[in-house]
Amino acid sequence: MNAQNTEVKIVAYDPKYKEAFKTLNEEWIKTFFVMESGDYKLLDNPEEHIINKEGHIVFALLDNEVVGTCALVKTDPVTYELSKMAVSPKAQGKKIGYLLGNALVEKAKELNAEKIFLETNSVLVPAIKLYEKLGFKHIAITHSAYDRCDTQMELVFKD
Repeated sequence: MNAQNTEVKIVAYDPKYKEAFKTLNEEWIKTFFVMESGDYKLLDNPEEHIINKEGHIVFALLDNEVVGTCALVKTDPVTYELSKMAVSPKAQGKKIGYLLGNALVEKAKELNAEKIFLETNSVLVPAIKLYEKLGFKHIAITHSAYDRCDTQMELVFKD
């Protein structure tokens, strides 16, 4: 699952990147919102709540430094949530978010997922445009684990 964009490399989860997963996400969440219990649950224990439950986490490496991350959280046998996408401010503008998202969309297809959904906030216009570029469509908001969620989107692979 390696994707290249000149010097950017997308790699699968390795425990040595666990702290970067938390640090990058805390940085962006705190820039716009406040950390919630659901954030701490996933960020403090990614192996327990994502990896060990048939989920996946990828990282973007720029000159061997972690500058981005994103998770694919399994929510039922055929559905995943695209979650915890974060790119370091110093690495923005290099299409890293797209590379991370696309790697996980492709992974979901390999896993025969029927759909991927995500939750976000309407103030994150660049993120929403990125998700639209990846093929996600806006859907009506249903229950969310996050107070900050005012936008839900999904990408359906099978009818």
